[in-house]
Amino acid sequence: MEKIVKLHDKEFRTLIPEAEIDRAVSELADKLNADYRDRPTPLILGVLNGAFMFASDLVKKLDFNPELSFVKLSSYCGTGSTGKVSELIGLKNNLEGRHIIVLEDIVDTGESMEHLLKSLEGHRPASVEIATLFFKPRAFRKDFAVKYRALEIGNEFIVGYGLDYNELGRNFRDVYVAVG
Repeated sequence: MEKIVKLHDKEFRTLIPEAEIDRAVSELADKLNADYRDRPTPLILGVLNGAFMFASDLVKKLDFNPELSFVKLSSYCGTGSTGKVSELIGLKNNLEGRHIIVLEDIVDTGESMEHLLKSLEGHRPASVEIATLFFKPRAFRKDFAVKYRALEIGNEFIVGYGLDYNELGRNFRDVYVAVG
């Protein structure tokens, strides 16, 4: 039976069960393991708040020893992007010559990632790649590569597994889509 949850004024139904998310995270970890196991201490840079569950599950599946840090960006209000990106918590790590893997919960328009990538390039890293749990190819409007994509989805508004609707729903193990 399909589960329905209510957050604020909206109802959501199950879209992606926890087992499917876990499988996709494991497959992404395998790709990162193949590409980074021989590189000296890559930096995994999680984007808060949404990527906290993804980061936690992913790093447990890695067979190399990364450094882990977080930045906090915001570009959403309610169910839509504001078009403005604000950096709420900045980066403190030395990035020069480092291989960086940016972990994002969802890449849709690409505004937040473009902002972060521009900020990172001034630190002269050896490389920067993006790993996202969810990618919305039909919404993506930017000219940079998203090399590591766990799952591609449509333009639906989703919550759960770290993603929220006005700060609720992040704790759900499954991913839910707005009804109607």
